[in-house]
Amino acid sequence: MARSMVVAAAQMGPIARQDSRKQVVARLIALLQEAAARGAELVVFPELTLTTFFPRWHLTDSAEIDAFFEREMPGPETLPLFEEAKRLQVGFYLGYAELAVEEGRTRRYNTAILVDRAGAIVGKYRKVHLPGWDRPQPDLQAQHLEKYYFEPGNYGFRVWKTMGATIGMCICNDRRWPETYRVMALKGAEMILVGYNTPDDHTGSFDFDSLTLFHNQLSLQAGAYQNSTWVVATAKAGLEEGSNLIGQSMIVAPSGQIAAMATSTEDEVVVAKCNLDMATLYRKTIFDFARHREPDHYRLIVETRGPIAGAENET
Repeated sequence: MARSMVVAAAQMGPIARQDSRKQVVARLIALLQEAAARGAELVVFPELTLTTFFPRWHLTDSAEIDAFFEREMPGPETLPLFEEAKRLQVGFYLGYAELAVEEGRTRRYNTAILVDRAGAIVGKYRKVHLPGWDRPQPDLQAQHLEKYYFEPGNYGFRVWKTMGATIGMCICNDRRWPETYRVMALKGAEMILVGYNTPDDHTGSFDFDSLTLFHNQLSLQAGAYQNSTWVVATAKAGLEEGSNLIGQSMIVAPSGQIAAMATSTEDEVVVAKCNLDMATLYRKTIFDFARHREPDHYRLIVETRGPIAGAENET
């Protein structure tokens, strides 16, 4: 009998800057309840779920910046979500801005947690591939300043055996990088969860930004197929503080096929029954890593960060 899990991508519409945590958590609980009513055992919420996507602004007041960050999880304002998940016996993925004190100093991360059906945190991931800039760009009308607000995650790409599956996590821009999926696939990931906030105006180039929806779908489908894993990707969507967030939340099978996709840019629950053994099938055939991979020829991937001058002249 095939192993399966019913999973929901709980897309969120815009969150305004003035919206309180209490208001946002109430929306999350409503989505959680709808997902549970539709049979979901695991719910995936977006990146930076609890606030508006603040890296679009260059803020300099430390108190104003810190107001977007969580010092504990769960805290008083987020605890009701954990309690309701425990009552419903539904696990969830939640992205948020994390303020941590490590090695004697304050550090800020773009973080996601994995919570099991008993309401306990069983995994934490910190975003590795931070896009954008560490200072405002005068030639860009729309700013993207994640490198200003966060530092790269220091946990790497882990997987967790929980809720009957081997599950990995990543966040937003991570989904564009093939190394993200491959590291977790090599660790046996059967399902990768990803939350994102993706605008269609972040480069200032129409030719590039007009392909944002295509690039989102392409990266998720390729990541799923080339690594024989389910991918559950959940967006923040809609016109948020003047920025268009694309939505297009989806659940992708190890075949690369889209099992379910959101049809709006509002709060929306997308559900699919995921056959976990489908990942095993692909790993015994086309993507049997142990039988077909040749890692001696891939060393350049981890030995250098950028292009090597003159490499194109090798014979």
